[in-house]
Amino acid sequence: MDPLRRQVTNDKALRLLKVINLLRLLDREVPGQVIASYLYVASHNHCHKSALEEDLDFTTASSSRNTDWLSEHHRLNKPGMGLIKKQQDPNNRRRQMLSLTSRGEQLLKQIEELLYGHQDLGPGT
Repeated sequence: MDPLRRQVTNDKALRLLKVINLLRLLDREVPGQVIASYLYVASHNHCHKSALEEDLDFTTASSSRNTDWLSEHHRLNKPGMGLIKKQQDPNNRRRQMLSLTSRGEQLLKQIEELLYGHQDLGPGT
């Protein structure tokens, strides 16, 4: 018997691991809060940053760090992951709107493929 056991015992957990590894291809040390922020925006596309803060119980500073990591420019002049864009809400200039970039949408399709074996075709499918 192989001393390094690699027998898959839970296929659903393996699929989640593949999703996390897919995200780690973009940034090897991506924190869980950044992953949660991406998935929040992916599931609530065109949302307010304050809604993300409330729903994920993040401070304003934490949500800013996480969404900066996901946008084009990370803090300290590092490049971000380019998965979301942050824009000023035209109806309330003090709010920020968060939405997926085309790269973020492509990643979401890859995640859906890993989790469900097919791309989501929209409501009712």
